[in-house]
Parts: sequence; C-alpha cells; structure tokens
Amino acid sequence: MRRDLLALQGQGVLQRTHGGAVSINTARLDLAGRTAVVPRTKAAIGRAAAALFEPGQTVILDAGSTSLALAHALTVRPLTVITNSLDIAQVFAQDPQVQLVLTGGSWQPGARALWGPAAADMLKHCRADWAVPGACALDAAKGATATDEADAALKRTMITRAAKTLVLGDTSKRGGVAPFLVAEWSQVHALVTDRPWPEVLALGVDVMIAED
Repeated sequence: MRRDLLALQGQGVLQRTHGGAVSINTARLDLAGRTAVVPRTKAAIGRAAAALFEPGQTVILDAGSTSLALAHALTVRPLTVITNSLDIAQVFAQDPQVQLVLTGGSWQPGARALWGPAAADMLKHCRADWAVPGACALDAAKGATATDEADAALKRTMITRAAKTLVLGDTSKRGGVAPFLVAEWSQVHALVTDRPWPEVLALGVDVMIAED
C-alpha cells in the first residue's frame, strides 16, 4: 500500500478491503484531508448547487470542503454571504457586490472554522434565504450528522435562521452516521450529490445530481 494511504490507515480513516481496495471514513478527516477526497466531484457539486441561488439573496455558508467549492462557483450578484469560514470569506473579500458577514467565534484549526457561543449568538440575529450546513456523514434513515457536538450545534442554528436548507455531499459521505445530529431529512429542501439517491428523494427532498 502507498505510504500516504498507510498514513490514513494509521489515523483510522482508511480501511483495506478484499483485493486491495480501500474505503475512506471521511467523517474522521480534518478539512485538509476532506479537501483532498474527490476534489473534481466536489467542484461539480459546487457548480450544480450555485444554480439554485438568485440575485439579492442571503446565504449562510458553513465551513467545509464542498461549501468552499460552492463559494468558488457562486457568481450570482448581488449576494450576502454569512460564514464561519475564513477560507470562504477570502473568496468574497474583494468583491464589492458581496456583503460579507463573519460569525465570529473561537477558531478551530482542524476544521478551519469559527465555532462556539459567540458564533451562535451572532447567527440568532440573522435571516437568510438559504443555509448550507456541512455534514460529516449522510444516511437515508438518520439524516445529516457531524462528529463534533459544538460544530453540530452551530449547524443546527444555521438551519433555524434560513428559509431553506441545502445539503451538499458526495457518495463518500453516504451510509455513515456520526454522533451528533445536524438535520433530519424533513428539514432539508435540497441535496446536491453525485449519484442518484432514491431513498432520500422519496422523503420529499429535491435531489440534484451534479455532472462531473
């Protein structure tokens, strides 16, 4: 096995299977690790999701590798972006047609995100057309979940401040359940992913398939 794959196996995020194939538990990766997983697919999901937004809308963009791909693909203007991600903020920092709002909060280096009570309190004063919370794992029965309690709590707050919720996730996130709930499917209006998911579509979620 390649040295980089052995390193991931040592971290408990990769498992060897019969015939030398591997599966990656993306829920346990930090942001840098998640960014390296299927980047072309995440870029395609970001482009497909960008088509949902209209001029003048407000979006809450959570920190995350696929959310960052969406940020790069968002060309609709004018736009208000509320985010807890310095990486996403950097995408819009010099754009005069984007009203950029940072949540504040405590910096989390592994997630490259701002979390905590200060971030949650700021969001309570916001109203948005869309919330785009990240998810560490997606399951047809259990919904969207996250590995960190404080992270999941902030994501749930994001959802309460928006008229609609959009979830982004490639198939590497499917079938797993992390410890803390982000959203039931009944709270999600749209899912942008890379493969059909009829079980989630049957729950009333608008499932959009991104073309790579």
